[in-house]
Amino acid sequence: MDWQGQKRAEMLMQVLLVASAVAAFLVGYVRGDFQLMLLVYAGGVVLTALVTVPNWPFFNRNPLKWLDAAEAERHPRPQVSSAGAAAGGKKKSGKNK
Repeated sequence: MDWQGQKRAEMLMQVLLVASAVAAFLVGYVRGDFQLMLLVYAGGVVLTALVTVPNWPFFNRNPLKWLDAAEAERHPRPQVSSAGAAAGGKKKSGKNK
């Protein structure tokens, strides 16, 4: 699943859970049955899991392009100097001695 697919899956999950909660509340209120309300909501949760958990093809519309191993060797990673890392650290307070 690519990054856009993860964002799409999360948005879809939120929408489906809210919609199933509203539907469950309305069904439970109209029928006056708390158990039925819980069953409708549980069905919505199961439906949401079936839609958002598997890696469906519509979650892979924007795949990342990785470098080949040979291409990665030609472009080495930059090295972090220890002086730059030490300069960015926090200063110690004189209170805790």
